[in-house]
Amino acid sequence: MGAVKSKRVPRAVREQQMLDAAVLTFARRGYRAASMDEIAELAGVSKPLVYLYLNSKEDLFNTVIRRESAALVAAVRSAVEPGAAADRQLCSGLKGFFAHTAEHPYGWAVLHQQARTHGEPFAREVAALRAEIVAFVTELLGAAAKEAGCVGELAEREVAGLAHALVGAAESLAEWANVRTDEGTSGDPEHPSAKDTAATMMNFAWMGLNQLMGGERWAPGGLVDHESGSCARR
Repeated sequence: MGAVKSKRVPRAVREQQMLDAAVLTFARRGYRAASMDEIAELAGVSKPLVYLYLNSKEDLFNTVIRRESAALVAAVRSAVEPGAAADRQLCSGLKGFFAHTAEHPYGWAVLHQQARTHGEPFAREVAALRAEIVAFVTELLGAAAKEAGCVGELAEREVAGLAHALVGAAESLAEWANVRTDEGTSGDPEHPSAKDTAATMMNFAWMGLNQLMGGERWAPGGLVDHESGSCARR
């Protein structure tokens, strides 16, 4: 009998294995210190095959960024509860964001720590990801403003700025949640849950937004300026 041939792994499957290995290596080593030899060994393939499938190290890193970015955006969008009240939509989107970054810490490390610190073209890819998420959050906040009867200044000028602030805060909170550990009932360290982290974000952001959409503005000296006409509760 002839020798039994090993089953050939489809190219698409093999490529994802290489990308998985690259995510882990880039997150642990950083872009500059990561080697194609280590990525190939971790993926269980030869280095020439990595180059054949994914070209250069720069192309490989770009492909990793695009894959992890697309997965994060998809997780956020799919988590949002369609038709729910604006605050529930925002909270569910945040839970999706924090759940994904907790479940894929190496992918998040590549996006949040590595890609943005190594210049073009990597920073541009991350900027595109951030712009997409900001645009999505802007839509949610805009819908919330309309629900609250807001017109003029808040709806047209402030929503975009608030969306940028919210996304930046969520990015920092995801970093904090992935690093921080709490001692669980078993005595083993546990990270805060996505639900708890989202609640922290909502307590920080939504409570203030709620006042803002009620027509209140911060003023120097801690005074509250009650504006009339821009945001009125229905």
